Amino acid sequence: MNKPTRARVFTGTALVVAASMALTACGGNGNDDAPAGGKPKERKSSEAAAVGNPIVASYDGGLYVLDGETLKLAKTIALPGFNRVNPAGDKDHVVVSTDSGFRVFDATRQEFTAAEFKGAKPGHVVRHGGRTVLFTDGTGEVNVFDPAALSDGRKPEGRTYTSAKPHHGVAIELAGGELVTTLGTEEKRTGALVLDKDSKEIARAENCPGVHGEAAAQGEVVGFGCEDGVLLYKDGEFTKVDAPGDYARTGNQAGSDASPILLGDYKTDPDAELERPTRISLIDTRTAKMKLVDLGTSYSFRSLARGPHGEALVLGTNGILHVIDPETGKVEKKIEAVGDWTEPLDWQQPRPTLFVRDHTAYVSDPGKRQLHSIDLESGKKLASVTLPKGTNELSGTVAGH
Repeated sequence: MNKPTRARVFTGTALVVAASMALTACGGNGNDDAPAGGKPKERKSSEAAAVGNPIVASYDGGLYVLDGETLKLAKTIALPGFNRVNPAGDKDHVVVSTDSGFRVFDATRQEFTAAEFKGAKPGHVVRHGGRTVLFTDGTGEVNVFDPAALSDGRKPEGRTYTSAKPHHGVAIELAGGELVTTLGTEEKRTGALVLDKDSKEIARAENCPGVHGEAAAQGEVVGFGCEDGVLLYKDGEFTKVDAPGDYARTGNQAGSDASPILLGDYKTDPDAELERPTRISLIDTRTAKMKLVDLGTSYSFRSLARGPHGEALVLGTNGILHVIDPETGKVEKKIEAVGDWTEPLDWQQPRPTLFVRDHTAYVSDPGKRQLHSIDLESGKKLASVTLPKGTNELSGTVAGH
């Protein structure tokens, strides 16, 4: 997500929401770290027809479930509050962050399951190497599980770890069983540590101020955003990629198994209420070097993604989906996705959002209450739909990662 690196006082609507829902926001210049929600109404949806490759979009008051091919609206789920959605890591489920914790939603059958990870301020959901990792900010608890275990509808058993102090954090488990997780408190975040498969600490780095966000590159190199660069964990050791200047925040990243280069945002004004950067960062995990690319348009924390071949994808506020070669930084294709838009000051408010699955990009246009699917190879729109309400977050089922 993309919210200020430093804690800020919510104003206006955000203050009301924050007070009533007890939510946090992801570190960034005003928008990227928060959970949310409310408990759904009782419903009987088991008789609903299964949805193929479902897409799930949140709106103010619930969730929309759509067919991933046609974008036909399959079901509307009432769910009060500000709710966040992420892939669970299999072909059927998404994880919904509500005010009570993480809840597992069967998007294929359009119903919540009995699987729930309770805890205040549910935050980041990370998928990697056949494992899904949940970080609960309010408790510092980390839960790791195999998403295949969600198939029986029950809460899966798995690994747990509790951070020394609750904080807005993130964690990822690697193929060898190492758990890489952030360090911090509610007031200050400083870096990350690594636990082996037996939960013994084997590495630590505390030179990443404001640590936020995570992404994995080719070869299981993991990057964490800092206020002065990016912290990499590679081959059992931490390495710092320094950014130019005293303050240069890369709080949101997107990685790909097909590329050794991480895509990140890039912000340089620590005092901005909301910085609207036009530059992105490309972090080469082979050389520990950072390249900056000016797109000539701003973007938001919901604008970054990766394509099936490792392409860097950025949805600009000019409505263009930029397809970038991460090796050269060259914009190789510009796809007209939506119209011009402006990022709202309140990070919880809707704005065009990008979600990518295989060769298809899904882009929301909340101002017009629309959602589009786009073929990344041809740049052509595959389907469009106008919904009853404008959407906020956008996600879907994604098997494997």
